[in-house]
Amino acid sequence: MKNLAAMLVLLLCWAGGAHAQQPDFKVTLLGTGSPPPVLTRFGPSVLVQAGKETLLIDCGRGCSQRLWQGGVKLSSVDGLFITHLHSDHVVGIPDLWLTGWLVGPYGLRRTPFRVWGPAGTRTLMEHLEKAYMWDLDTRVADQKLPREGVAIVATEFVEGVVYERNGVKVTAFEVDHGELVRPAFGYRVDYDGRSVVISGDTKFNENLIRHATGADLLIHQVAMARAELIEKSEAVRRVLSHHTKPEEAGVVFTRAAPKLAVYYHVSLQGSPDYPPLTEKDVIDMTRSTYSGPLEMGQDMMVFVVGKDGVKKQ
Repeated sequence: MKNLAAMLVLLLCWAGGAHAQQPDFKVTLLGTGSPPPVLTRFGPSVLVQAGKETLLIDCGRGCSQRLWQGGVKLSSVDGLFITHLHSDHVVGIPDLWLTGWLVGPYGLRRTPFRVWGPAGTRTLMEHLEKAYMWDLDTRVADQKLPREGVAIVATEFVEGVVYERNGVKVTAFEVDHGELVRPAFGYRVDYDGRSVVISGDTKFNENLIRHATGADLLIHQVAMARAELIEKSEAVRRVLSHHTKPEEAGVVFTRAAPKLAVYYHVSLQGSPDYPPLTEKDVIDMTRSTYSGPLEMGQDMMVFVVGKDGVKKQ
């Protein structure tokens, strides 16, 4: 009996120690793609788990599948933060909102679905509610699902601190996604002296550099195409004029000096005659203006923002 008691004590100590070692600030790239419907890169979405808070930056195609793939309940998301209202950043919202309400280990939301975003966010969410009203009414009546679990609370904001809870602070800052795509925002999430910045979609932007300076982890979009395709295609020129090229992102990284820079929302433009450049090409071009730590983000890549730096899991 004494031996058994001693073993139980050791097991409890081990379990407590294992629990204590769990990271308290973790960032997962759920989707690193852009509009093309490819299987290798789902729509743009970043999961930030800081302290007791589970936050989502954008909700692109496949966000719900990626959350569940990572063992995260859809209903556990405390807040969704939208960078801008282009479809590839919001097309996954109905799935996250509705499926997270259903009965199942992935769902069972019992509190309102909370969304923060730029002007137009309330209208987006109000129209989604109208579009799915038949489904909402039917499931409440037929399956007895609680109406409060599918209620929507949408908050619009201007630049500044937009969320502060349990020691986690979210700051929205305006970026430049083109003259007609306004407003568009990036986000900085601070927790316990550590921080992650997500650029959203933007051209080279001084305001982003100001807010990203000193961040532990900087997650930035990138776009690139062959010079011949840029010359021949107005459509490609328009796309690139709204985004940051690798050499420009390198300048951002050099000036902001994060502990780790990571690419997401990777847009490699191509055509049958001019195939897309490669991820290696993106890195090589970035290296012309930046020599620090750099990762080409992939879907489901995880980063732990620790006291001693940022580590890829």
